[in-house]
Amino acid sequence: MISNRLISRLIELKWSNMKIYHHQVLLSILALSLLLGSCSESQLSNDNEQRTFNYPKTVKGNVVDEYFDTQVPDPYRWLEDDMSHETGEWVLAQNKVTQNYLSVIPYREKIRDRIESLWNYEKVGAPFEEGGFTYFYKNEGLQNQYVVYRIARDGQTEVFLDPNSFSDDGTTSLSSLSFSQDGSLAAYSISEAGSDWRKILVIDAVTKEAIEEPIVDVKFSGIAWKGQEGFYYSSYDKPQGSELSAKTDQHKLYFHQLGTSQKEDKVIFGATAEQKRRYVGGSVTEDGRYLIISGAISTTGNDLYLKDLTEPNSPLVTILDDTDAEAYVIDNADTKLYIVTDKDAPNQKIVTVDASDPRPKNWKDFIPEAENVLLPSTGGGYFFAEYMIDALSTVYQYDYSGNRLREITLPGLGSSGSISGKRKAEKLYYSFSNYNTPSTIYELDLESNKSKVYRESGVEFNSDDYVSKQVFYSSKDGTRIPMMITHKKGLVLDGKNPTMLYGYGGFNISITPSFSTTNAFWLEQGGIYAVPNLRGGGEYGKRWHDAGTQLNKQNVFDDFISAAEYLIASGYTSSDYLAVNGRSNGGLLVGAVLTQRPDLMRVALPGVGVLDMLRYHTFTAGAGWAYDYGTAEQSREMFEYLQGYSPVHNVRHPAYPATMVTTGDHDDRVVPAHSFKFAAHLQGKNTSQSPMLIRVETDAGHGAGTPVSKIIEQYADKFGFTLFNMGFNELPYQYGEN
Repeated sequence: MISNRLISRLIELKWSNMKIYHHQVLLSILALSLLLGSCSESQLSNDNEQRTFNYPKTVKGNVVDEYFDTQVPDPYRWLEDDMSHETGEWVLAQNKVTQNYLSVIPYREKIRDRIESLWNYEKVGAPFEEGGFTYFYKNEGLQNQYVVYRIARDGQTEVFLDPNSFSDDGTTSLSSLSFSQDGSLAAYSISEAGSDWRKILVIDAVTKEAIEEPIVDVKFSGIAWKGQEGFYYSSYDKPQGSELSAKTDQHKLYFHQLGTSQKEDKVIFGATAEQKRRYVGGSVTEDGRYLIISGAISTTGNDLYLKDLTEPNSPLVTILDDTDAEAYVIDNADTKLYIVTDKDAPNQKIVTVDASDPRPKNWKDFIPEAENVLLPSTGGGYFFAEYMIDALSTVYQYDYSGNRLREITLPGLGSSGSISGKRKAEKLYYSFSNYNTPSTIYELDLESNKSKVYRESGVEFNSDDYVSKQVFYSSKDGTRIPMMITHKKGLVLDGKNPTMLYGYGGFNISITPSFSTTNAFWLEQGGIYAVPNLRGGGEYGKRWHDAGTQLNKQNVFDDFISAAEYLIASGYTSSDYLAVNGRSNGGLLVGAVLTQRPDLMRVALPGVGVLDMLRYHTFTAGAGWAYDYGTAEQSREMFEYLQGYSPVHNVRHPAYPATMVTTGDHDDRVVPAHSFKFAAHLQGKNTSQSPMLIRVETDAGHGAGTPVSKIIEQYADKFGFTLFNMGFNELPYQYGEN
């Protein structure tokens, strides 16, 4: 959710699903499985009014799987079929119930209007140079997608690519943009309806005219040019059955020669049984000399190879021949390679080696491992070593001889975006933000070593009215966990502050401070926004990550539960005013904590979550998540562990708090079946008066590329649902009041 830094960058947040013993639901059951008439009537109550509504009826099938002599029923297996009419009708019926409920929230439109107002300011990205033009991304305010502009040498500005024109409703997005070495050609990928499947289009960068037919059926891929000849990209064979849920297991790296058809594209890596990898990425060094290939069977760990592009028919040279560690080539100087790795260095280091024999035995430390996690970048002929110290950024500048030159002075405590650019760049750009400081872009002059503001955020938010501080608390086993808490100044610790507790805790992903326009609304309303850095993430290196994986996964849930308990014990909030929120792996977190400690919160918001832990690996690329989760077939111990916390399998009969599950109908990373089945269990077994709803976004995927209009609607519904179920009949803060 790179490689894997390289690979995880390619696959964004890394999500999908898998296969266990698969007992099919009888066709007769599928045909009758959904009767959309009323099932069980549930009373939904707010402090100030009562309503009743009928959940759609979700018929149970008789599917039973067997794991190590244990029978496990899966009554809602039919909901995994995203191509069936019955599933489609169930989704329509669920959305109708959800929208009917949300429509009675008296301030729903006020929230939407305020978020829209906050969002409506010009947003401009940092510039970059390609082929004599200066390019930049810009959104005028409420455009569904950012537009790519460029400035010519004569100062004329024009639109280069406008993704808002790709579709009428803004659901087709620009995923990536890559230029050939001289900037004369460009290739860009697009996503339709949020799917991870992409198309690559190739244009003359000067005229902006298409020069050949699109490359189709591309997934989890970068675009790496080889001169002006063509480019490397990655994909799977299109699966049989549903392209949105069927398993994809063998990733391949292709080379597309310009002027030829896609069917002539050559497989460079991944076609053989020996080269079978779930994720394969290809990149070309800035000087164009080497193709670097990274392969992985999971979202953690990769092998690494290079190919000399200056030599015809050059062999594939092994850099790293196992997937026990992560490594990627960050740069080269002629035949000298600079490699970032966590091999024998859990916090990462940079090593150098000659390309003639780049195996680990020849590696020499360039920037050695330090006490804190290293996140390096390059630009302007320098290395920039960003270290995370308790999830906060500190940046140092190095030359290519390994000498530390200086510390880059940052504006405060928060997150620095990578200081990066081309080797010959004279100016570099980076961003800085934290939870109460909108992102500002800075220009770094390499000659004077001075930074100046390049672009301030135009969002209507006064940072001086808010405070963001870091605290530390003890988890269940005594582990010290950091947490950022953000709120208005002058907060009264009376236990009555609406609080949003957000978490992730997985896949070596570091959750560092960043400003969110939508969260600005929550802070305006007197809400507290709290984010703990849970085990399973990457904030403290590989050891921290591993402490939240497989048989250690309960640590993540305990860390999150302890964060909630800290907030309550410290008077920030109480269970009546606490909401828990998370997406993807964070959706699993919320689902697990909801089923383990339903007494802890008033509202639960599991988004696009991995919720069926016995079958996650049977869908799309989900088998690649096994490093973090393990699989039910791995061993009896692992099966029992997964079954013990899997949200779908642990919905019992207590009084659950108000829950709104969210997903997208085109999510082919964490397929919506997870959310469908979880919602069905909640509706069928919950005995409380609280709503158990599911909101399914149409023409949307896991999140990337979602149109602004849909994002605003989603957050308006989340915040409205949360405040309403905390007992608020009106917004805590009324706009326009003194």
